[in-house]
Amino acid sequence: MTWRRRRRRSTAAPLFVIAASAYGANAALGTAVAAKVIDTRNFRWVHHALYIATCVTTGLAVAAGLWARPRRASRRAALALLPAAAPLAAIPYLGTHSARHPLVALTAAPFIVAGVVCSRMPSADRK
Repeated sequence: MTWRRRRRRSTAAPLFVIAASAYGANAALGTAVAAKVIDTRNFRWVHHALYIATCVTTGLAVAAGLWARPRRASRRAALALLPAAAPLAAIPYLGTHSARHPLVALTAAPFIVAGVVCSRMPSADRK
């Protein structure tokens, strides 16, 4: 009997895309404020809300990736995204009015992109 392995994407893949979208929206808003294209003096909470959404969706994507099927692809995506937690956690403690803030925020980008790419790659796992 020949077993054919179906190639399936991670069931957690949409969470990785949502986390990347939240990060992208937050980075875009931060860049627009830094370039003085947008003035958020009266609604700074939007940037803070996007930051919280980024942290929460990133955490959910990692957690879901550890338990989703197919296991190998999901865990690979979760482990690729996990290092993004360090810069995201450090941002509030490093100050926001220096050049350090955007640099630390941008260090999460490669891990977020890697998580999305890995979550979208099919796996040959049986379950």
